[in-house]
Amino acid sequence: MTEKFYIITHGCQMNKCDSELLASILTEHGYTSTDEVDDADVILINTCSVRDTAERKILGRLERFKAVKQERPELILGVCGCMAQSWGKELMDKYPHVDIILGTGRLSELPRLIRKCRELGKSAVDISEEPSEIEIDNTMRESSVTAWVNIMYGCNNFCSYCIVPYVRGRERSRSSGSILQEIKKLDESGYREVTLLGQNVNSYGLDTGENVDFADLLVMVDRETHNIKRIRFTTSHPKDVPQKLINALGDLPKICNNFHLPAQAGSNKILKLMNRGYTREYYFKLVDKLRDKVPDIAITTDLIVGFPGETEEDFQDTLDLVQRVQFDVGFCFRYSPRRDTPAATMEGQLPEEVKMRRLHELLEIQDEISVAKNAAYVGTVHEVLVEKVNPRDDLQISGRTSTNKIVFFNGSEELIGHFVNVRIVGSGNWSLRGEMIKEGENADLYEKV
Repeated sequence: MTEKFYIITHGCQMNKCDSELLASILTEHGYTSTDEVDDADVILINTCSVRDTAERKILGRLERFKAVKQERPELILGVCGCMAQSWGKELMDKYPHVDIILGTGRLSELPRLIRKCRELGKSAVDISEEPSEIEIDNTMRESSVTAWVNIMYGCNNFCSYCIVPYVRGRERSRSSGSILQEIKKLDESGYREVTLLGQNVNSYGLDTGENVDFADLLVMVDRETHNIKRIRFTTSHPKDVPQKLINALGDLPKICNNFHLPAQAGSNKILKLMNRGYTREYYFKLVDKLRDKVPDIAITTDLIVGFPGETEEDFQDTLDLVQRVQFDVGFCFRYSPRRDTPAATMEGQLPEEVKMRRLHELLEIQDEISVAKNAAYVGTVHEVLVEKVNPRDDLQISGRTSTNKIVFFNGSEELIGHFVNVRIVGSGNWSLRGEMIKEGENADLYEKV
């Protein structure tokens, strides 16, 4: 009888992509996916360690699985991802009902670990820092319209607050040939958009010896795809965004008009303590360069408040940065200490009430900006790539503009995968409402559906 698997994913796009790869590996080895956790013979929790809220949520979930394992001792429960790499066997000591701990660079070892558990009746741990070099063919993608493509792994930046270099390892770029092979397969399968993933995509190619940097890779993907009409990427570290990449944004027709540029703080003192490698003045100039080249670009960011040693003046510098740049979206967080990072032992750790007060103040300002940015779309027409049916209203479909704004509008699921022109008629702080235009370029498509 075929065994079934169920994967629970926490965290960023890279974790979601890793979950697709884990599903592909299991499928290749004869397992089948199930949408019902109670039907699963193997349950994997793909974890995140970036913030303590994510870890607490995962620990709570593991606690609840204790009863499930008591009822179904034959169930294989595995933990993978960043938290598995960080905690290692300590996680299994705390939760002995966990069967497998799988590190971030060892995905291809999953079938071996499951066999070990089944055959020997013992738990299995593989968090080796030596990454598996096996290229995994992603055959289990969540969407048939948009796809994530890892172009590199790991990080060399060692921001003082961040655990990623410790759990993802040093930067390792995939060869341009293997990336293009994967993207061409997506192109031939009818995908319309790809998102290139890396902890810092700007560093792509520095370790390959190919003499192909990230801007060169974008040119290749733009030139060698046909069905794919949009290319996105994340994340870019501000300290090394070259003019060559900025030029590519404006010159390549398929590159989307949005750029995620994590500022993290607006105080030069805090940026230095964070080991970010740039100043607020540099950041402002970089934003100006981006907007000069792509005037309608939507810039989003990540921000941390309550970093050790942050004074009220430092915090006001962050608010000033937000008000001056006018981000379309800001992902804002209070600082949370991460194990083994320099910031965790810095002097000047702030009380939670101070962090939360600053977070609420920052969110209030950023929300006002986001609402105003989205309101400016009302009355304009945008090309939207339709991605799915609105799960809350099956008469509506949703998609995104080139600037990554989510738009909901009435339409048939037969439009999924098509580009349609939509007039924006309403807005909120996270999404837009639209009406599909029935004439012009949309006329023939509209009649068909």
